[in-house]
Amino acid sequence: MSSCSCDTSFNVNTIEGLQKDNDRGCTERVKRLRRVSHGTEPHLDLERAKIETEVYKKYEGTVSTPVLRAMVLKEYFSRKTLYLADDELIVGEKGKDPQCSPTFPELCCHTLEDMKVMNERKLVGFHVSPEDFELQEKEIIPYWKGKATRDRLLASMTDEWRAYYEVGMFTEFMEQRGPGHTAGGGKFYKKGFLDFKDDIMESMSKLDFYNDPDAYDKEQELKAMLIDCDAIMILGKRYHDLALEMAEKCEDPVRAEELRQIAHNCEVVPAHKPETYWQALQMYWFVHLAVTTELNPWDAFTPGRLDQHMIPFY
Repeated sequence: MSSCSCDTSFNVNTIEGLQKDNDRGCTERVKRLRRVSHGTEPHLDLERAKIETEVYKKYEGTVSTPVLRAMVLKEYFSRKTLYLADDELIVGEKGKDPQCSPTFPELCCHTLEDMKVMNERKLVGFHVSPEDFELQEKEIIPYWKGKATRDRLLASMTDEWRAYYEVGMFTEFMEQRGPGHTAGGGKFYKKGFLDFKDDIMESMSKLDFYNDPDAYDKEQELKAMLIDCDAIMILGKRYHDLALEMAEKCEDPVRAEELRQIAHNCEVVPAHKPETYWQALQMYWFVHLAVTTELNPWDAFTPGRLDQHMIPFY
């Protein structure tokens, strides 16, 4: 989830002072983007949770878990609210707008009290709208209560371990997030997701259902990977269409040309390998969004050796 400043006086005074220091050497565009980021109140976004709950209600028990997870990502990327700000050149938000944090009820289904605390606390607060309180109470909690990873882990703890946990001897133990601290490699700068689909199909053709007892599980994982490839390409296509639509309405010829270039970038990536530096950065960001949206690793996903990956594009 995104981090937040402290109280109002800290936001107004300290952040403005830090901003002036950090603005040194920045272009006017970057300054404006930073002000949007720093000046936007962090808030929860239940759009992902709502879509995920709908998919689970419809398909849970009828498909394998890997396929179900992939179906959630595809449906979310097909329906999520898109955001493309005036100054942006790299597109894509994890939620519906800046400083917006989706929730992951399959990992930790927040109680209404959890959300009340997040909404009211001064340190690392997240605004929760009345509509989202109602959605959480009526749709999210009734389905996920007792099913979330956190619920299952706490239920399986011994009384001794639970006592340690409740007095704070240890706190978060991946009951609220998936594994993180992973680094992206260089593959997706050399191949597009259509190429990855070809690789996956080739792997599926080599499965040995007669001699490999794990062949079925491998097949389900590969099927899920195919769906995930489609999911990320759908997101790219939607941003391509949005950028073109905005370009047609834009009265500033410079920005209109930028939007057309953004559309072209999204026509190339993520379906195909990037051809330019700009497209390579956009490719990474689409991958980052997919990894951190499918299962929350607290955004602990890094581009790794980005400087080296970018060498061919310089």
